[in-house]
Amino acid sequence: MRVLITGVAGFIGSHLCERFLKEGFYVIGMDNFLTGSPDNIAHLFGNKNFHFIHYNVVNYIYVEGPVDLVVHLACPASPVDYMNHPIHTMKVDSLGTLNTLGLAKLKRSRYVFASSSEVYGSAQVHPQPEDYWGYVNPIGPRSVYDEAKRFSEALCMAYYREHDLDVRIARIFNTYGPRMRRGDGRVIPTFIEKALKGESLPIYGDGSQTRSFCYIDDLVEGLFRLSVEEGLKGEVINLGNPEEISILEVAKKIIELTGSSSKIHFLPPRPDDPPKRCPDIRKAERLLNWHPKRSLEEGLNHTIEWFNMFHGRP
Repeated sequence: MRVLITGVAGFIGSHLCERFLKEGFYVIGMDNFLTGSPDNIAHLFGNKNFHFIHYNVVNYIYVEGPVDLVVHLACPASPVDYMNHPIHTMKVDSLGTLNTLGLAKLKRSRYVFASSSEVYGSAQVHPQPEDYWGYVNPIGPRSVYDEAKRFSEALCMAYYREHDLDVRIARIFNTYGPRMRRGDGRVIPTFIEKALKGESLPIYGDGSQTRSFCYIDDLVEGLFRLSVEEGLKGEVINLGNPEEISILEVAKKIIELTGSSSKIHFLPPRPDDPPKRCPDIRKAERLLNWHPKRSLEEGLNHTIEWFNMFHGRP
């Protein structure tokens, strides 16, 4: 089988690409390196089953030969990135989604869209099930990402209803692990980088806001199953770790695991930062037989080890 993965040089995309190659798929990877890195896929260029296309998905897409599966992961995913590139973010999850859906329709491919827990906004229901519609500020600074994902979901379902396209939507919650980019602004790489340098860890607000953190290997397993299992046409499925933890607890845990002398300093809260975020994954457990396996401490240790190996202490 031949699979097209957009955003293949990103954090999640590069790991998912490896999984498909391991399972014997031929992977066509597409990326423009806006936030992804060639370093994430450099080791794959000698693989005869991997073909890379340097391309921006907001432009018309055509791929020669059959394509059995399209996985649309491309999009700036951290607040720093999508606030620095607000228009491009909206284009990737509007024009990019339209272009990849059009290719899937042409090739009669299965289609998996990487959505986000951000579609739930500052959720009034906790934990968040797939049938919750969300509580989102449509014009706030985070809206360029939130609303782009919501639009893409609507577009996917329009192709499912009008063209009978085999569409599946993954709502991805906070994910972490090796290959997260330094300086991307997300909490775990920021805390690890600061702790390894002995610098203060910044917390926006009082740190009581909660998140659930899923290790990359667990998320990739969920995405792979969503992509290859039969009978999931039109399904929307949360993928994330249901174990909830406060940001302050995460900071303390990373200081402990790195053996750092870092302190914590508190900054004014960011606008529209959700106070709670945690997935209801009963649907994933039922339809995919999937549940995260890696504990937060185990996953953090692997991630810290990677940061030490590739970035090191000063």
